[in-house]
Amino acid sequence: MKIMVVTEQRQAKWNNSSFETLAAAQQIAADASSIVSGLVIGKSVAALADDLAGKKLAEVLLVEHDLLESYTPDGFCLALAQVINAAKPDLVLFPHTYQVRDFAPKLAAMLGRGMIADCIGVRVDPARSGVTQENGGKLVFVRQMFQGKTAADVIFQGASPWFASFQSGAFRADLVAAHPSGKAPVKKVAVDLKPEQIRTKPLEVFREAKQAVDLTQAPIIVAIGRGIKAPENIPQAQALAKAIGGEIAASRPICDEGWLPMDRQIGSSGQTVAPKLYLALGISGAIQHVVGMKGSRCVVAVNKDANAPIFEIADYGVVGDIFELMPALTEALEKAKTA
Repeated sequence: MKIMVVTEQRQAKWNNSSFETLAAAQQIAADASSIVSGLVIGKSVAALADDLAGKKLAEVLLVEHDLLESYTPDGFCLALAQVINAAKPDLVLFPHTYQVRDFAPKLAAMLGRGMIADCIGVRVDPARSGVTQENGGKLVFVRQMFQGKTAADVIFQGASPWFASFQSGAFRADLVAAHPSGKAPVKKVAVDLKPEQIRTKPLEVFREAKQAVDLTQAPIIVAIGRGIKAPENIPQAQALAKAIGGEIAASRPICDEGWLPMDRQIGSSGQTVAPKLYLALGISGAIQHVVGMKGSRCVVAVNKDANAPIFEIADYGVVGDIFELMPALTEALEKAKTA
């Protein structure tokens, strides 16, 4: 089976979710005797293609065109359709980003194929009917339903190519294997695009506010919940976040109250994150919040309620008062910096 990973970049900078998707592709390849290629699309992105070539890939496809400098759904769909028709991959994978949500369903529809979006896992299951691999196994994709209350096994029907996207944090980008012999070959792929085919004009990248932050890229997050009690207590958590080198975040009630901006919200109606360390302070662990952070590498929870649901997913739990822990931990971290 041939797998193609469509990576995402903006202004010649990687979206880290691209490498999480590559990790998923490499896992499938290991389980199903497949080959994986990567694809970089845009303008003046040869350096990114060269960077991607350092990963364990059969080849890197470089798609450059003046009309691909800025993202448009028409431009990306027309270009990718040409590449897919030429390369003939069996499976096309994407990171489940806002951009992918915009164009990937359109691309799948253009080619008359189905798409399984926002997956959290994938496995080869010989007992299932569905997509038959060269080794006789079947691909089963896992995606959440009902705000994360349950997970469904989903399989493809019909002929390839099949399309799927993976939720941020579903796989670990740091586990992507390097190329065994140095670098994979980079192959330039020409596409035919005309200005009249692009029906939208891209404007400046939208930001809700100057302080808007992409928490999906943060390696450390300090998140607060109802246990913070009042907005005047938030500076204690912010001081801890600064001392530990992390970003401050919150559960939905804190943002609904306006105590922190909405771009700091984590959960089913906020951002989905997967940091190396997630410190949950005074967060009960409602399913709507857990959906947005359970992919974290290490979860440390502090709550006065020993029966709080957050402890069920925490790697380390402290039953205690956050107002005792926050200043003590901040002080210890500051002393360690000066020692």
